[in-house]
Amino acid sequence: MEQAGVGADAELHRRLVYGDESALAEVYTAYGGLVRRVAVRVTRSAAAAEDVAQEVFAQLWSRPYAFDPRRGSLRTWLSLLAHRRAVDWVRSEARHRKAARADDSALHAIPEPGPGPDETVVDRERSLLLHSALAELPQPQREVVHLAYFAGRTYRQAAVELGIPEGTAKTRLRTALRTLAESLADPPDPALERGA
Repeated sequence: MEQAGVGADAELHRRLVYGDESALAEVYTAYGGLVRRVAVRVTRSAAAAEDVAQEVFAQLWSRPYAFDPRRGSLRTWLSLLAHRRAVDWVRSEARHRKAARADDSALHAIPEPGPGPDETVVDRERSLLLHSALAELPQPQREVVHLAYFAGRTYRQAAVELGIPEGTAKTRLRTALRTLAESLADPPDPALERGA
């Protein structure tokens, strides 16, 4: 009975070597399920098993000389080939996952970009303008702004520290903020003022 199998494999092999597509169809019908089962056991993925099966039968079709019927059965050869291809798929997936994790880690390791040179210059100019505007405020208003915005106090806490009524602290703060807003506002464009 095994002789008949060897003879049938040898005949299929001969037909494959001569490019007989019906021989490939016969091999696929006989062993396609086996190849997919072997691949699913290794990859644990039906989609991957389909890919492996396509590769196995594509290799058989493109390189029929790789199978030697004198060395073993076509069934065994296809099973071994399916197993090898499935293991290759698993290794490839593991490399891809490792690379993806490394890419994710690398992305998280990239520091947030700091301000560029233009932003640094603009920030410095704003800071200078603010300090100049603060210096022009009357001393009582400057004290309240300093306590409220640079020392983190509420206007009530500023009033207690300065020994003034809360209403006075609130009025000084409002007046100072209004003055600062006006002096820090963008200067009007001369071209617009001339009606150009």
